[in-house]
Amino acid sequence: MKLTHSREAVKLALDTLRKNKLRSGLTILGIMIGIATVILISSAINGLNSNINNFVATLGTNNLWVFQFEPFGHRPTTEELNRKRMTEEDGIAMRALPHVEAVDPELTSQNFQTGLGSVALKHGTHKISNTIIYGVTTDITKVADLHLTEGRVFTETEAERGANVTILGHDAAEDLFPDEDPIGKDVECRGDVYTVIGVMDKRPQPFGSGRNTADNAAYMSLKAFHKIHPEVLDYWIVVKYDDTKNKDLVTEEVRELMRVRRKLHADQDDNFAIFSPDSLTRLWNQLTGTLFIFMIAVSSIGLMVGGVGVMNIMLVSVTERTREIGVRKAIGATRRDILLQFTIEAVTLCMVGGLLGILLGSMLTLILHFAVSFLHAALSPVWVAIAFFVSCLIGLVFGIYPAWKASTLDPIEALRYE
Repeated sequence: MKLTHSREAVKLALDTLRKNKLRSGLTILGIMIGIATVILISSAINGLNSNINNFVATLGTNNLWVFQFEPFGHRPTTEELNRKRMTEEDGIAMRALPHVEAVDPELTSQNFQTGLGSVALKHGTHKISNTIIYGVTTDITKVADLHLTEGRVFTETEAERGANVTILGHDAAEDLFPDEDPIGKDVECRGDVYTVIGVMDKRPQPFGSGRNTADNAAYMSLKAFHKIHPEVLDYWIVVKYDDTKNKDLVTEEVRELMRVRRKLHADQDDNFAIFSPDSLTRLWNQLTGTLFIFMIAVSSIGLMVGGVGVMNIMLVSVTERTREIGVRKAIGATRRDILLQFTIEAVTLCMVGGLLGILLGSMLTLILHFAVSFLHAALSPVWVAIAFFVSCLIGLVFGIYPAWKASTLDPIEALRYE
């Protein structure tokens, strides 16, 4: 038989693999485990990224945040902590800027280390604790992706006179009014009575399962908020602009306005920060970058072990088939034919291992998706393609030396081999 075409080399390679099923199966095990690891971890990261993106979306689209410093990704310095605070008047001044649709200066009683509030609400025999109180304006539903399941937002008149009205978070309303409609009912907070005028929809939970602490909350006007927390003066200003293409323009206009209001000279640095929900996404990407490196390290070990196994088995195969190689060369097979045949055997081994690894990883992803529902693990087509390509590349890299060794055998010496 004369091996002159690649198709014949492929056929011989596949025949050899079929004749040695057990050895081939053990050889591809390391490749399969490495690829499955890549698929599983990438699916978990994909699910977490989806959760984060959904959570960031609830913070509002086309938004800018203005605060005395940027709280994400670093510990604030002493200088930042001692900066002049934002004020409600700063937020009101921003409403006059071009391209600005709404501005909400906000106050909150939340402990950002624990995520919990500091007050208790009571209605009849029902009581909840660690409730977060938000002081907001009538623009709250415009700047954030918050929806009322029932009721309304307080009016400007109610806000100006600090009326004792409140909008409850989903869980707060559910716990205080398990068997009745909360609208128009009263809740007690630190000796004062507040009338419930609305209920917020449930907010997504970015990490973990169960309830979101932000759903155990009560929203009220800034003046009403100060009745409960007169000491809280750290305003967080949310600015909603009209179009994403105007983000840089609005950012610069807000910066110029704040520099003027804070009487900063041209040679002085900003003593405030302007950022957006993208800051959370960037911070998360930094964290997942570490996880990604871990994924590469773990999967690389499995792939390297699998690759060494492929090389070892292929070298054994060359030794076992030395006489066969000599016969084929004697009847006309070229070095290229032998090289191609053994390279294809190695690549095919790893390709099959890659496909089985993708299948195993997909099954584990499916189990993870349902077993850990909050994770929303989902296959990434990009990583599936990368994993398959890497498995083939492993076969090429670790199979080329045994193939080269087979192709350089002297046909006369090979025919003598027993």
